[in-house]
Amino acid sequence: MTAPFLEMRNISKTFPGVKALDGVNLQIRQGEVLALAGENGAGKSTLMKILTGVYSPDPGGSILIEGKEIALRDSNHARALGIGIIYQELSVVENLSVAENLFLAREPRNRLGLLDRARMSREATQMLETIELDLDPSARVSELSVGQKQMIEIAKALAYQSKVIIMDEPTASLSHHETRTLLRLIKRLRERNIAVVYISHRLEEIFELADQVSVLRDGRTVNTSAIAHVTRDSLVRMMVDRELSDLYPGSTVSHASKEPVLEVRDLSLRAVKGAQARIRDINFTLHRGEILGVAGLVGSGRTEIMEMIFGMRPCTGSIAIDGKPVTIRSPYDAIEQGIGFVTEDRKAQGLVLGMSVRENFSLTHLKRYSPFQFLQRAKEENSCKQFVRSLGIKTPDNEQKVVNLSGGNQQKIVIAKWVARNPKVLIVDEPTRGIDIGAKAEVHALLARLASQGIGIIVISSDLLEVLAVSDRILIVREGQLNGEMTREQATQERVMAAATA
Repeated sequence: MTAPFLEMRNISKTFPGVKALDGVNLQIRQGEVLALAGENGAGKSTLMKILTGVYSPDPGGSILIEGKEIALRDSNHARALGIGIIYQELSVVENLSVAENLFLAREPRNRLGLLDRARMSREATQMLETIELDLDPSARVSELSVGQKQMIEIAKALAYQSKVIIMDEPTASLSHHETRTLLRLIKRLRERNIAVVYISHRLEEIFELADQVSVLRDGRTVNTSAIAHVTRDSLVRMMVDRELSDLYPGSTVSHASKEPVLEVRDLSLRAVKGAQARIRDINFTLHRGEILGVAGLVGSGRTEIMEMIFGMRPCTGSIAIDGKPVTIRSPYDAIEQGIGFVTEDRKAQGLVLGMSVRENFSLTHLKRYSPFQFLQRAKEENSCKQFVRSLGIKTPDNEQKVVNLSGGNQQKIVIAKWVARNPKVLIVDEPTRGIDIGAKAEVHALLARLASQGIGIIVISSDLLEVLAVSDRILIVREGQLNGEMTREQATQERVMAAATA
């Protein structure tokens, strides 16, 4: 094995009251993909912020590049040494062009000191060709897909002559096609002798890409091994100290009744300004206590169908709740009819990050605590405490701002605020996106518990294992239409994917 290009030795980091890292060791070799695995809160992000100069390590730790100890001053210093990072929250500037983003803060100038746009466009084209991205350098970034924006971030890292590129959950918001394109690019980076530190909760990607995997748990290094010496079960056990079968157990008992709670008939997206409606003729029934999975490729129309039911998109057709036809023209109508919607993007649409756990919890049913326009704070607090306890939400107290909580606990708060309304139907879009594998199991158990209480639940997910694990029945959406329905017993990954693509 070649000598490491970069080493982190005995790295610790202490924040007031919290020891985030405790003696972590990491080795990165050129031309190698190192997967960094661990639950949310394990210390992965803190370690990478130290590696990129955002944080300084506690005394006693050291960072070496090609055997020489260095003291990182800041992120610019790290970048100059060949260390680049692509965060999960992309840093592109939406209202600038592709070329302007690629050369941001280092724009080429001509002899008069003016911006040399011709050179910038020419060199941007070369950079895009390097990663086989066919884009017009003058295109506005706001018009691009998330996957294309991700590729622009990679092109920027390569432009800085990065020898190590850190990727934090790079496929979390990508479609299946965009994910495959990104994985192929990472393999080409490896061939160019560029090291990649790959942080992901998706085990299948780790096993496809990684040469080595290093596992953190509670701020400590648990194990570093060649991926060939690790199995899915052993990796999960190292990450969360539990078996894989405990995390994706599947529902052994169905709580679905024969009583319909939601009936959708001939639902079609209403054409706007003469455009052809892409989603059409949607028919299905959700039963009380049933978990109905909705699978399909990103862009197939899964989320749009649920947004139509929730009154977020204009549609034709009919909807019935408890056997009675209802009119839903807005989310307010849907909520009043007993429908809740846990949206895909919890940070942008599900939570007010600067508000407390208590304030977020009561957003959907604030009238309950203010019958005479005055907030009954004690009543609100007691109700919040009950739900925090019953759903296992981990927070120092209910006045903690939700921005400071882990992704799994944030997701539980979003679910809690809808469950507090006693919904008849709960739609959950990508319930475990961006949360660690241990928190996924807790969310799955929560959904099963809600179903046992008679709530009809619809789960949309890009994770086929998740759909198979939690669903009593699965609908498959393809190009705006239902293309199949399977029971839990009938469904396999291969059959569901075949229906989603054929």
